[in-house]
Amino acid sequence: MVGHALLLAASLLVAPSELSVMTWNVCTGTNSDCRFYRATPLELAENIGRYALDQPIKPGVIFLQEFCTGATGTLELWLERRTGRPWSVGSWGLTGAGGKPYACHPDRLGRPRGAQSIAVAVMGDTATFETHPLPAPPWYVRRAAICATIPARKVRACGTHLSSGNGYDDRRPGAPYRTRQLRRLLEVAARPGYRTIVGGDLNVAPPDSGYGSAAGRRAVAPLYRAYQECGQRGARRTGGWTREGRKLDYLFAPKGTVRRCHVERDVTLSDHKPVYIKVAF
Repeated sequence: MVGHALLLAASLLVAPSELSVMTWNVCTGTNSDCRFYRATPLELAENIGRYALDQPIKPGVIFLQEFCTGATGTLELWLERRTGRPWSVGSWGLTGAGGKPYACHPDRLGRPRGAQSIAVAVMGDTATFETHPLPAPPWYVRRAAICATIPARKVRACGTHLSSGNGYDDRRPGAPYRTRQLRRLLEVAARPGYRTIVGGDLNVAPPDSGYGSAAGRRAVAPLYRAYQECGQRGARRTGGWTREGRKLDYLFAPKGTVRRCHVERDVTLSDHKPVYIKVAF
């Protein structure tokens, strides 16, 4: 009787569903200091794909920033051929103050690469993509978040690239646009009945880091209240650096679900390091 009871109890246990996500600002569009600058679509696809698939944490969802719309199809095809599984990629190209596409510089062969973009790639499961505009300075590029809704996993994955604090972008005291962008990001990322993974290049420092602007640190604090960040240890809201000694790149997941976090510091192709998270629901 005891054996039957144990067998019944074991049959009722459901193994947790795992999901891994990577975020990476690949710096290919307009920054001539980056090695990915003017890379061809195939070079981008091969290198992004290798850093996604040849790491201990192999993501089923990829967030990209400073990508190029002209490389979207090449990346999707490369991932499908390499993994033997279908992938879908949602992409959104930035526009300037006048509504004109914010163009990536041509590749080394002089071929156009479309607009600088953010992208979300999803492996296997059917996903729908939504683009949500975020408040942005009227004098510089527009910003948005891309959210992939994955019904089979009950997951909503949202990636973004927020304004910087440089003089040409969110330059006013108090980080007003990044504060509003993060507030809006929290709103669009949540969906009843779904587990949210949200992140990207947020261009602010962690609340307890002690560096960066105080306004930026305050702006990201609500995400820490709602979620657990990949590199967070205990109650301290910090994490490993992702660009030049500072943390600018984030992955947030439901509290208590983070199983592993990794920053690949050996990468030299971009000025940002890719960040990987593994979660179990």
